[in-house]
Amino acid sequence: MASWKNRQLVRAFLFYSRFRRGMTLGVRAAIFDPEGRVFLVRHSYVPGWYLPGGGVDAGEILVQAMAREVMEEGGIRVEGADLFGIYLNRHASPRDHVALYVCRDWSQAAEPPRNREIVDSGFYAIDRLPPETTDGTRRRLDEIAGGAAPAPEW
Repeated sequence: MASWKNRQLVRAFLFYSRFRRGMTLGVRAAIFDPEGRVFLVRHSYVPGWYLPGGGVDAGEILVQAMAREVMEEGGIRVEGADLFGIYLNRHASPRDHVALYVCRDWSQAAEPPRNREIVDSGFYAIDRLPPETTDGTRRRLDEIAGGAAPAPEW
């Protein structure tokens, strides 16, 4: 029941945001460990596994937002990251854009949290992702691995 309620709140917020904001901007990070596995998170309020990330706050620089979100969702301190691409995310809203970073230079600052937002996380081999990994996440990882040309939309 709580999951349904959370999803309804997210949908209401996104609907409200369409009228309140001209554009929304988010960040995601593909964090790779030395074995080439990628860090994924599972949220309480939406189904599936995702690259960690979230919204960019007013006055916040993209790379700082990404580092903040990765720390909040994974306990990971980003030491360096490269911007991979900026995508239109029509699934969230016709005004939503996502900046994707690739990070291989990081340290584990804290244990990954388990809280109201993040219910699970971990590193996964690209060829053995959890079955519930979202299509958008799979497409981005295929682009990063060089198996697909970068698309303009998430």
